[in-house]
Amino acid sequence: MQAVIKVTPSQLDEIAATYPANRKLPNGAVFASKITGVTITGYKSGKVLFQGPLAEKEAGRWGTNSTPHSPKKVASDLPANFAHLAVLGSDEVGTGAYFGPLTTAAVFVPADQVDELIKLGVKDSKKLTDPKILELAKAIEQRCPYHVLDLAPHDYNRLINQYNQAQLKALCHNFVLLKVLDKIAPTKPDSILIDQFVQAKTYFNYLKGQDRILKDQVYFKEKGESYHVAVAAASIIARAYSLATMNRLSDEAGMTLPIGAGSTVDQVAIKLVKAGKDLDHFAKLHFANTKKVKRALK
Repeated sequence: MQAVIKVTPSQLDEIAATYPANRKLPNGAVFASKITGVTITGYKSGKVLFQGPLAEKEAGRWGTNSTPHSPKKVASDLPANFAHLAVLGSDEVGTGAYFGPLTTAAVFVPADQVDELIKLGVKDSKKLTDPKILELAKAIEQRCPYHVLDLAPHDYNRLINQYNQAQLKALCHNFVLLKVLDKIAPTKPDSILIDQFVQAKTYFNYLKGQDRILKDQVYFKEKGESYHVAVAAASIIARAYSLATMNRLSDEAGMTLPIGAGSTVDQVAIKLVKAGKDLDHFAKLHFANTKKVKRALK
């Protein structure tokens, strides 16, 4: 699977700063990186190429139209009439942002609420404005059982020393899904859908050693919101909580904390340190931005 997006020079810088520089540069490239499930290469022309099983998902995180280079596969592995079943879905936000939390949410959408949520306009949170996200989050919370894990930067930084980011995400998804299952017991969903960020085998390997691992009727799909509204609902809930945390952190910082990991983020981080603020409280320190900030302050 491949996807290509076209970006501005500033966006190219932002994308380059997000990923580790761990691959040899092809001709014409300004950065090349390999992470779980996808290889990312950015070119001087402004094109960014994503290759691998998670190419479309990773390209979609940048909110820029992508051009798929292979047709979307038919989801023949999902149960019949999947979009209208009672499904427990999960998604996370904040993985590509230097400032702010990693926020993971799970939402159970009963079959009789599916059409209602669709009518309300529940869809991928990346396609919604912040006010609309907050409005829809309230509507979802009133109709559907949910659980959120809003992992603050300080806690994220402690855990990322023990796990890689994909493993940490797996742990968060498993946690929130189990929490919702406990809330709705003895009711059980027809299926469980996780917005895919790694292959299923890798996901379950990451969870080895956990006391409880959710395995029955669990499915993984890139762009999970296109298969069931439960994933879209989880995306919206996660985004709403993340926005609230970002607003609080901005208040504590005394300045607006930008989204992403580009040069603007670096400048704000430098201001924070000069103001005597501890970056551990505001940022995910394993990002390349931290090294840039330290170099700038020498």
